[in-house]
Amino acid sequence: MWDLDHTKDPVYTAKAHASIINQIDGTGGQVKGYGPPEMASCGLDGCVRVWDVRQQDQPVASFEPLKGSQVRDCWCVAFGNSFNGEERCVLAGYDNGDVKMFDLRMNKLRWEANVRNGVCGVQFDRQDINMNKFVVTCLESQFHVYDARTHHPQEGFASLSETTAKGASLWRPVHLPQNREVFMITAGDGSAHLYKYKYPEQRKVKDSNGKAKGVIGTVELLAEQNLSSQPVTSFDWSGDKEGLFCCGALDQTVRVGIATKLSSL
Repeated sequence: MWDLDHTKDPVYTAKAHASIINQIDGTGGQVKGYGPPEMASCGLDGCVRVWDVRQQDQPVASFEPLKGSQVRDCWCVAFGNSFNGEERCVLAGYDNGDVKMFDLRMNKLRWEANVRNGVCGVQFDRQDINMNKFVVTCLESQFHVYDARTHHPQEGFASLSETTAKGASLWRPVHLPQNREVFMITAGDGSAHLYKYKYPEQRKVKDSNGKAKGVIGTVELLAEQNLSSQPVTSFDWSGDKEGLFCCGALDQTVRVGIATKLSSL
């Protein structure tokens, strides 16, 4: 980790994984959210680890494959549910389609599902609120939206599945900071797809046994645009200027663009 005002030496260094690190995410501290400043990392070794930047060398939490089991490559990781000083969760996506949610307060697996395709990206709509919903993007142009407010003991979270028209792998879901119902998905063919989530009339109902289960809404494609001839592997919105974004692609180019009229959605 580097301080951009003092780049001579890193402010934090750790040997995080045995092999390639696929993704990191950060949350907490004084700038945004609740709880301690932490980073999550995932890698080819199948491990998900959480690091407190105030503690050198050792992770504060580590979720590893069971001994003797087949090690699956963990491709993506994201923080969420950090709405006070104690609660915090980490989402992780794997190459075999597994999606797992780890509860950091309880230090255990909280929920898991399989979406039958390699998971390229995961993100909560907000890190610093009681978890509301999250998006999972996959190979073969598939993505899934989960309503995380209501968990049914047998059926889990309510969800929907969509497929983009162009048939490319979907790399990154990134929610708009000014409106959590709007999110961009970047694709392996260099395109970007802007969606809006619409809530159902009621977000939960009771099953035949009287247990609450979630009701999923719908998504609407607002716009799509080709940005590169190569996969768009990173994307970020501006927190100050609504619609302003930057993205990076495998053509070694960083692009800056803007999506207009988002305030009217």
